This record gives sequence, C-alpha cells and structure tokens, in this order.
Amino acid sequence: MTVTPAQLRDLARRAQDLAAEVRSLCDTEPAGSPEGDQLRAARHAADWLDRGGEDLQRAAGDLARLRAQREQVCGMPWGVCPEHGNTLSYRANITECRVCHRTWPQDRAGRPCAELVRWKVTDQAGTVTRMCDGHVLGARAVLRGATFTRLDAEGAQA
Repeated sequence: MTVTPAQLRDLARRAQDLAAEVRSLCDTEPAGSPEGDQLRAARHAADWLDRGGEDLQRAAGDLARLRAQREQVCGMPWGVCPEHGNTLSYRANITECRVCHRTWPQDRAGRPCAELVRWKVTDQAGTVTRMCDGHVLGARAVLRGATFTRLDAEGAQA
C-alpha cells in the first residue's frame, strides 16, 4: 500500500474533529462535577489529538514535497554527463566525462540519474518516459519514431 498526502490530511482532519467532539462532550458536564478528574484527562487527550493532527498535516506536506521533487528527477538507472550524455568513464572513485572532462567524486554511471527532468519522450507504443537532457541525447540515437517534447515548452511541467 502506498500512503498518499491526501490520506494523511484526511487522518489529520479526523483527529482534529475527534478532539473537537471530545471537548464538546466535556463542556456539557457542569463545573465541579465528581467526574472532573476524568474529564480533565479527556481534555488532555483532546490536546494530544490536536497535536497529532498537526503532525499529520506536516507529514502530508513533507510527503507531497518529497514526491514532487522525486518526480522532477530523471531517475534512469544510470547517470550521464548532463551535457554530453553517455560519455562517462570511471576510475579511482572519480567519474569523468570523456568530452568536457568534468568530474564527479563517485561512480556517477553506476547510480540512478539525479538530473532534473527536461523532456517527455513518447515511444511508438505510446509509453511515456521523462528524461534529463543527457539521457535524451542517447534516446534520440536509438528510439525510432519517438516524439521528444521539451517540458519547459509545455509550461512548467518539469
């Protein structure tokens, strides 16, 4: 099961509604009643429900931001030079582009790509893949009949 921000927001709303209901019930009891200690504990529990609701709201926002950020990252299973594509070599814990000689201090090609998505690539079968500039260079060379749409041109879809 995948947890969604909407589910967390719904739980937050329910926790806050429950807290309000507890307070409403407690407020119907006259002041100085023999149940005062128990009702004080119930009001305290309502405070905890409110705090839990606030925490759930924050978690929903954090999850939404994380997912939006993850959707903006290329995520192809290997890294490339952002300017030249599949031109990397790796040795002695340094990755280097064989064209521009830019270097990275790890095995960039051996890790998922973390460059920003800039393209929507639709192959002949209609499969859509979102890619960075570097990966599009390789895709253009091998995908016959595919369409390449720059996401900036579609209006902030990247």
